[in-house]
Amino acid sequence: MSQLKNYYETEVVPKLLETFKYSNMMQVPKLDKVILNMGMGEAIHNIKLLDAAVDELTTISGQKPIITRAKKSIAAFKLRAGMPIGCMVTLRKNRMYDFVNKLVNVALPRVRDFRGISGTALDGNGNYTLGIKEHIIFPEIDYDKIDRIKGMNITIVTTANNDEEGKELLKLLGMPFKN
Repeated sequence: MSQLKNYYETEVVPKLLETFKYSNMMQVPKLDKVILNMGMGEAIHNIKLLDAAVDELTTISGQKPIITRAKKSIAAFKLRAGMPIGCMVTLRKNRMYDFVNKLVNVALPRVRDFRGISGTALDGNGNYTLGIKEHIIFPEIDYDKIDRIKGMNITIVTTANNDEEGKELLKLLGMPFKN
């Protein structure tokens, strides 16, 4: 069993029960899934960039991503509907907990001039989206073997009903929010 999942069950659930005065333990919010997304607009001109992004996202997540395709044609960007423009992967269960643990304890502290993440990036339903400018903060990525630095979006989906519950859950799991 994942170390973070065990911590969630033994430490986080009792604190959330006490804080929000839930009548039933099933009301306590939990992590549902984590979605990693790399948008590669340059893949229109060079498809090898997308192959590298897929390999790197596989290395980071431990799971093979799917290639996302354009929904609409945009002439200004020379983009046609159906062209590959990125990749994404959805993590659940133990892989999700392992990734969140790695993100909080290893990757985020490696960001230059890191002072915490914004506490306002919740969507109203307790889900949190974080943008990362450099994917090289993850320890699995060999800095010498990458051709260009890529950004990525990380969306943490929770079962919380509102932002307050979602933020408290993430805070108890170790997310370093700014004050």
